[in-house]
Amino acid sequence: MDPVTEDRAPEPLTEYAHRLTRRVRAFDRRHPLLWDLHITGFWVTAALIDYIGGGWRHNAHNLDVLGQLLLTLSLGLSIPLLWRRTHPRAVLVAMAPFALVNAWTGAALQAALLQLAVVYHIALNRALRNLWWVTALVIAPVLVSVARHGEGTWDQQIGSQLMSVTVAALIGITVRTRRNYTEALEDRARRLETERDQQARLATAAERSRIAREMHDIIGHNLSVITGLADGGRYAAAKSPERAAQALDAIAGTSRQALTELRRLLDVMREDEQNQADLTPQPGLTDLDQLLDGVRSAGLPVHTTAHGIPTLPPGRQLTVYRVIQEALTNTLKHAGPDATAQIELSYEDKGSVTLTITDTGNAGRTDGPAPGGRGLPGMRERTALYGGTLEAGPRPHPEQGWRVRLHLPEENPQ
Repeated sequence: MDPVTEDRAPEPLTEYAHRLTRRVRAFDRRHPLLWDLHITGFWVTAALIDYIGGGWRHNAHNLDVLGQLLLTLSLGLSIPLLWRRTHPRAVLVAMAPFALVNAWTGAALQAALLQLAVVYHIALNRALRNLWWVTALVIAPVLVSVARHGEGTWDQQIGSQLMSVTVAALIGITVRTRRNYTEALEDRARRLETERDQQARLATAAERSRIAREMHDIIGHNLSVITGLADGGRYAAAKSPERAAQALDAIAGTSRQALTELRRLLDVMREDEQNQADLTPQPGLTDLDQLLDGVRSAGLPVHTTAHGIPTLPPGRQLTVYRVIQEALTNTLKHAGPDATAQIELSYEDKGSVTLTITDTGNAGRTDGPAPGGRGLPGMRERTALYGGTLEAGPRPHPEQGWRVRLHLPEENPQ
């Protein structure tokens, strides 16, 4: 015999029963009063048939009960069911006098069993401590019947009624437990869905911030270099066509580099992950020479000094690279003519690094972020990822220019 799979489709009859049950419950939620009227009407009709048809005589202890009293008892034990779901305790209390009179007179109408339906709703919707007085209230007519008419032994009559009350209460407790469990599952599913949406929004915001940083670093730096080259080429065109041609070549090379980096960034954003293995890695310390050559070709002399051996992981290398790129881009934009830049790198153990970038630009300038800008905030966000510090501001008097200082502490052991 083939093993039964876990994903076996439900049987047609079972599926139909579930579908019908869901429809009935949905109808009940939309029209509770209409449903209660149907149920109550059914039991009132059954009680009247038992009275009119004389079926009550088969269980009665006294056949001489007045017809009007029988009609009153039948209606008194069935009509209150209309409020069994909204006020079950009040309904049971209202039915209790009719049940006692039914037992005292010996009519023994079957409608008295409808009290068990009320017991079910009390166990379903009210505190379980109510079952103590509910049990006593339902058993009381049995005690009256045994004492009044003496048919059957005490233990048989009380035991039978107590068993009926217990079964009704257990059914109510079982349905209540399952309902609470289902509601808990639905609430958990809603909370998980909300948390999933929140995590997705947070991830989207973080990704947008990362992409904004990368776009700013790539476009801002390369356009600044291109602008510097274009200005220099324009001035050199009249006196030195060869220098102008070199500037145009440098502009073309810088533009191609910017396009390459933009394509790489856009490829990362694609949902198709099949080409991820072919992506060029993010820039690192080995790409500093190419960056500095581009800045120097744009007219900014840059001098570098390094201490120690660079042993940084790729993420820290990218942070150092981007901070240098942003600082030099700001120097190109704001430092003015005849400015120079100095880069000092100090590598320490366990990934710690200190970077200082200074320039000799205009003393009165400000490299602070423009409204909506991503320069300095982007550098600080990158630095914060590794618990580092970033300082950017004018050099102390009497020196002129701007200074950016980055410090990344030692890596925390995982």
